[in-house]
Amino acid sequence: MIVATGLEVRIGARVLLHPATFSVGPGDKVGLVGRNGAGKTTLTRILAGEGQPTSGTVSHRGSVGYLPQDPRTGDLEQLAIERILDARDLGTLTRRLREAELAMAGDDETARDAAMERYPRLEERFQAAGGYAAEAEAARITANLGLDDRVLRQPLGTLSGGQRRRVELARILFSDADTLLLDEPTNHLDADSITWLRGFLASFSGGLIVISHDVELLRATVNKVFHLDANRAELDQYALRWDAYLEQRETDERRRKRERDNAERKAAALLAQAEKMRAKATKAVAAQNMARRAERLLAETEGQRQADKVAHLRFPTPAPCGKTPLAASGLSKSYGSLEVFTDVDLAIDRGSRVVVLGLNGAGKTTLLRILAGVEQPDTGTVEPGHGLKLGYYAQEHDTLDLDATVYENLRHAAPDLSDAEVRSVLGSFLFAGDDAFKPARVLSGGEKTRLALAALVVSQANVLLLDEPTNNLDPASRAEILRALRTFEGAVVLVTHDEGAVDALEPERVLLLPDAVEDLWNQSYRDLIALA
Repeated sequence: MIVATGLEVRIGARVLLHPATFSVGPGDKVGLVGRNGAGKTTLTRILAGEGQPTSGTVSHRGSVGYLPQDPRTGDLEQLAIERILDARDLGTLTRRLREAELAMAGDDETARDAAMERYPRLEERFQAAGGYAAEAEAARITANLGLDDRVLRQPLGTLSGGQRRRVELARILFSDADTLLLDEPTNHLDADSITWLRGFLASFSGGLIVISHDVELLRATVNKVFHLDANRAELDQYALRWDAYLEQRETDERRRKRERDNAERKAAALLAQAEKMRAKATKAVAAQNMARRAERLLAETEGQRQADKVAHLRFPTPAPCGKTPLAASGLSKSYGSLEVFTDVDLAIDRGSRVVVLGLNGAGKTTLLRILAGVEQPDTGTVEPGHGLKLGYYAQEHDTLDLDATVYENLRHAAPDLSDAEVRSVLGSFLFAGDDAFKPARVLSGGEKTRLALAALVVSQANVLLLDEPTNNLDPASRAEILRALRTFEGAVVLVTHDEGAVDALEPERVLLLPDAVEDLWNQSYRDLIALA
């Protein structure tokens, strides 16, 4: 259980949340919603104990499992399966049992005797922690999240961003925590895994706070909604399921408008009467009282909710370039004994549109990193053409300097812009005032996405490499990106699980990984997008 009392959250001079009190107990399934940058991720980190509020308190009863948007924790040398099992202290025990079994089968008599003495104690601890039943439960969770045995036996450092995130999600779900805090849990999941996750969370008996732009997930799981209003810095709490919450918000808005209209009419009448009475000295005090009453009427009535602001996005007019600004031939990549892909050939002509599809771990992100020059292939070459200007959006926001401020990141991306122009671009991406001087590392996933996209906007790129550009975005911001994709005149290479993004791109070609098969786009490939 989580209890927050008088919780206030500020970043610098900006108020994210005025003091709020709430609790999340067993059976409470809370959808935490609000536009990108409202403070949902910051609030969730504080509830998880990984951040401090400006004032107020957070108390926990029972254990809490927290999935951040960008999980980069853990020993990179640790096997993925051990990382998951360690949520119940089983990973290390499992490894030590296997080591003891090998020693008992070995030829070294001293080592064999020591292992035989050690093994019963290890097995007793293993059984006390859930033992083989817990291992079976972990196997069921990992299978439903698309993590096969090949991935689970790899060190964390060799996994893709999507695989790492699914490992962390599996770890949290396996942890048997009393309360789950999940920040965008459906990112990097295929359609089958998302369906399974909805069922898991719907039947979960503990407390849950989930941040998600997946409406179907919210509809299937939540029985309460907390709306963090970015304009008012207030947490509106609804003890309703998702569809009922949407209806109630509309009803509340209509009621507020009626009350405001009535108050404004009454106040106008009082002010008009007061104005007439001011002409007579004997009625000046009465006129002043009427004016005050009118002011109180307006002050006591809630104003209409302001529409959430949305970043205005337009990809750059591409710089002139040759017929084929980017090409690659014979690309292959392996990590140790794991072969990711081989013999990839690709030619990106001026203005062409290519979508890259493949299952998680097929090398889609790796290919874009190689094309962007961030990573080197084992074999093959990337050949920049005449006039190439690349714009690269990394799904893990690797292009951002997390130790630099928002302003410094954009200044680095566009050194020729004046200070006023940099501030203007940042303002259009909702980084106004002091927000421009926040360190990039404290930004939410949605804010990092906006900053990375702002860097693309000022780049004059004629080839965009986009890796999951709609992740972490609210519906309005996602719509802006899709609109910008439709109108961009340059070339695009897109990796995405978002069918709407592919529809907006209207691709001409598809590259299927890891088999390096290239084909003309047709609608039969659309069914592969959500599975990728």
